[in-house]
Amino acid sequence: MRRQWPRNDVQRGAVLSREAEKPEEVVRGSLSFKAVIFDFDGTLVDSLCGIAAAMNEALGEMGLPEHTLESYRAKVGEGVGILAKRVLPEDWPGSTKELILRYRQHYRQRMWESVRLYEGIPALLDKLKELKIPMAVLSNKGDEFIQLLSKGLLASWAFADIRGERMGVPKKPDPTSALEVAQTLRVKPEETVFVGDTLVDMQTAHAAGMRAIGVSWGFRGEEELHKAGASFVLNAPLQLLYI
Repeated sequence: MRRQWPRNDVQRGAVLSREAEKPEEVVRGSLSFKAVIFDFDGTLVDSLCGIAAAMNEALGEMGLPEHTLESYRAKVGEGVGILAKRVLPEDWPGSTKELILRYRQHYRQRMWESVRLYEGIPALLDKLKELKIPMAVLSNKGDEFIQLLSKGLLASWAFADIRGERMGVPKKPDPTSALEVAQTLRVKPEETVFVGDTLVDMQTAHAAGMRAIGVSWGFRGEEELHKAGASFVLNAPLQLLYI
């Protein structure tokens, strides 16, 4: 049975005020999970501007049409290879190799463009840290970029494992990395929640035997998350403590 905080309550602030004013009421033994694996882009971090700017710059250099910022919401999440296929014209005769190379060059310069932690994420991470709940990040973003961005944005919290897309390692929704991360966290898959904003994240959670938790503030919509089998869709980060 899917669960979700009523959006009208969230908009009125009822749930948010309860979370913000009384987080001390949550104790480790009261949580329904023992570890958390987070997706990165669209879950912890709003990074869409940098991704879109870098890809559009690469497309422009190749004389190809660019895309709107909003349209990138439906294109990201499955790694740069899939992103490249989605932004190229349908009748593109070549490979994606040149575009990916150009994108990576530009993203090194653009990755910090308007990037930020979503509102409420620092408070959630603070509370999980206080409760000594082990945390990790698993993303389909290139590992080089994940490591750099994490050092700049997540240094205040002790993440036991941070992984992006790596050569020779299947990316999400393959459960291989998620299960390896659970071993690193020293928890069973069924004791772990996988938190993300896309279909791919929900599929990863189910494939790994973890609890699939969606977030409504990311790059996709709630409908996609529910259809993908999210057991809960969060409208604010601190709601994770109450599932």
